[in-house]
Amino acid sequence: MTDLSMTTDTQSHETTDGFQLVIDALKLNGIDTLFALPGIPITDLTRRAQAEGIRLIAFRHEQNAGHAAAIAGFMTRTPGVCITVSAPGFLNGLTALANATTNCFPMILISGSSEREIVDLQQGDYEEMDQLAIARPLAKAAFRVLHAEDIGVGIARAIRAAVSGRPGGVYLDLPAKLFGQAIDAQVGRRSLIKVVDPAPRQIPEQAAIDRALDLLKSAKRPLIVLGKGAAYAQADADIRALVEKTGIPYLPMSMAKGLLPDTHEQSAAAARSYVLPESDVVMLIGARLNWLLSHGKGKTWGGKRAKDWGGQKFIQIDISPTEADSNVAIDAPIVGDIGSCVAALLSGVGAGWVKPSSDWLGAIAERKAKNIARMAETLAMNPTPMNFHSALNVVRDIVKANPDAIFVNEGANALDFTRSIVDMYKPRKRLDVGTWGVMGIGMGFCVAAAVVSGGPVIAIEGDSAFGFSGMEVETICRYNLPVCVVVFNNNGVYRGVDVNPTGGSDPAPCALVKGARYDKLMEAFGGIGVHATTPAELRAAMEEALRSRRPTLVNAVIDEAAGTESGRITSLNPTSAKKK
Repeated sequence: MTDLSMTTDTQSHETTDGFQLVIDALKLNGIDTLFALPGIPITDLTRRAQAEGIRLIAFRHEQNAGHAAAIAGFMTRTPGVCITVSAPGFLNGLTALANATTNCFPMILISGSSEREIVDLQQGDYEEMDQLAIARPLAKAAFRVLHAEDIGVGIARAIRAAVSGRPGGVYLDLPAKLFGQAIDAQVGRRSLIKVVDPAPRQIPEQAAIDRALDLLKSAKRPLIVLGKGAAYAQADADIRALVEKTGIPYLPMSMAKGLLPDTHEQSAAAARSYVLPESDVVMLIGARLNWLLSHGKGKTWGGKRAKDWGGQKFIQIDISPTEADSNVAIDAPIVGDIGSCVAALLSGVGAGWVKPSSDWLGAIAERKAKNIARMAETLAMNPTPMNFHSALNVVRDIVKANPDAIFVNEGANALDFTRSIVDMYKPRKRLDVGTWGVMGIGMGFCVAAAVVSGGPVIAIEGDSAFGFSGMEVETICRYNLPVCVVVFNNNGVYRGVDVNPTGGSDPAPCALVKGARYDKLMEAFGGIGVHATTPAELRAAMEEALRSRRPTLVNAVIDEAAGTESGRITSLNPTSAKKK
């Protein structure tokens, strides 16, 4: 007879379930905030996560929760996590997931889903959808967890995929039945994984560094282009040191503004249209030669036809080797993480380094001075009603006085004018539509920026752009976030002067309600609403919002004829292109 008293009990009598294992796995890996829209089957997950000390920010639409998670990932270099319900909720989150992947923001979208055995036989389950198959083309990686003991592995793989190499969006599918699965607590604890070194440094080859330095030394008109990848790297001191030690003028892309102050003497932003075609060696740091840089081709770079391309030589720092030669030949690719690459370049810039010629620097300075003076004259005008320039002159002053505030910006003209007029002074303070130019990031970015930083947020929104996420002002009020939203209201998409060509009663396609009072929307939820029709009223409202840290929306009325269709990408409109 076996003496049962002598056997070893390898399992405890305590059990845990899928809900708890998801929460424990997230906490083990330092995920302390979730962005979500609760509903079946993840409602209890959000409640229990909050009870366990994870901060839960609940939104009114999943797309906005997803955008919040994505930009939180950009700001922290830790994956932002968005949780949605199945099918329609999952689909709402997909825009944010795809945008995160395109922009290289580390984000994890976790969605509940229907049971596999029903989905695969298409038996008509509640919100039945093969979500994993749909997510795969839009994400850097996608995983499904079917068993509670695999939750730790699934979350670990999602975290590592989101932040390693080129960051991006990851989808994690958790079927409803998974949450209720019960397993032994000890077994559950042992199944969890704390991810070690999820984004290891990738050291560049010394030969690549030497090749790049030799090319820079040979340049007569060198230029550095800083992209948002440079901002994400958080190698701010070394990037600034490299720019200043080499003496090379630099051009910041929009989300790289503030890596060095926009007022820095080496900034060539005010002479962009001159330096791009005139430069002979261009070093790209965390920037891609995509549409935002005219693919490195054409008139922007000094050429009119294919045979004119290749006037410049390019150095490109990127963690992905496949990025090189994606549009034009890259003469000196440097593959590695930006921090390591910049540090290696910096070590090669010795005491004998020869800075660019006075002819090149002087030509840039001359054009900068002319353009800045011309802009100053325009900003000093005070038309009635306000236009983009007179309103942004106020915003420019407010941001200068509050350089630590995070600045969110979206729209067409509201984006383009703001990008060129409002200077930034510190890194990662400007958040905007990025590579995809996607509308609707505004309020999600505002919420995440306030939650992550704990500081004030200023948002400049076109009235059309605001419409994509405007209901989230309720979220801003519910969490009492220090967000000041300024809606540039010109009564329409692009402009408010469009009319129905038939003379019928329906409004024109790009017309919005005349005289809309967006400020009343904020007031409806307990925030502060201000109707501003002059620069003085706009200034007073923004200053008070920053002082009080109360949720505020300023309805800034501007000339409805101000602006152009599609801002600076008017040429992409086939009708506009034909008119040229």
